[in-house]
Amino acid sequence: IIKTRIEAGNALQYKYLFETDEDKECLDLLFANVDDPNDTIESIINFIISNSGGFSGIETWEDFKSELYKQTQSDKASKAGKEISVMSWRKFYRLFNKSYQKCQQVFTNKLGSGVRLRDQIAQIHKNDVMVIDVAKLDEESQGFVFGDVMRAVYNLKLGSTDRVDSDIPDRIVIFIDELNKYASTDVPKSSPILHQLLDITERGRSLGIVLFGAEQFVSDIHRRVKGNCATQAFGRTNAIEISREDFRFVPSVYKTMLTRMKQGEYIIQNPVFRSMLNIKFPLPIYKYFD
Repeated sequence: IIKTRIEAGNALQYKYLFETDEDKECLDLLFANVDDPNDTIESIINFIISNSGGFSGIETWEDFKSELYKQTQSDKASKAGKEISVMSWRKFYRLFNKSYQKCQQVFTNKLGSGVRLRDQIAQIHKNDVMVIDVAKLDEESQGFVFGDVMRAVYNLKLGSTDRVDSDIPDRIVIFIDELNKYASTDVPKSSPILHQLLDITERGRSLGIVLFGAEQFVSDIHRRVKGNCATQAFGRTNAIEISREDFRFVPSVYKTMLTRMKQGEYIIQNPVFRSMLNIKFPLPIYKYFD
């Protein structure tokens, strides 16, 4: 099905090259969920972005990987970033190589029939719908793609492209499933993806960016994301989740309903309404003719 859609021009395969400084600046997204208490990963990324050592002029992922490997050697003659310990370089190389080996169809040296994802987003028009499939990627690469999309949308709305303001959509709505992967309380505070999400939830309305997130447990989501959420929809959940602090102000009658609701049934909370609303999504049309 995917091959047929690609041949018909209805689907595109996105790829990531390593040619520009913008590609280097996205490296931090690969390490969004890695604890970095001593800021060693951030220091290495800054070293790479500044084109220090042998990282100047690199245009392929393989060359980048080779230069990273040189930094992991204890030989001072082959190691340019001497101010950063060898162990830190080795950790960085190991984490990068893990994602690179798993997703070589995405991190490639030739664009071929593929496209740059951020370039496609920069050309989005009004009423366009774009679905980005990350199901076959590992968790780190999924976060990388998600963060890159968020950054591309943010840059588009801030006017960093050559398009005139009248040509850019007034509202861009982003749907993201399993939001807890990127905005949970367990995500490292230094995560660039978390910082982008917080920025969008706090400034998104003024920029015309709307975020729709879905997650299993609202109690696991970062409090600043929840605090800036205008509308909340609760589906069926268990008693353990309801006992959390997030449900402290929910009336007991609704708490009881939340443990018994059927599929397609939700309770909506919005400041416009004086009380919570119980809604039901209708069955698909074909269900009525069984």
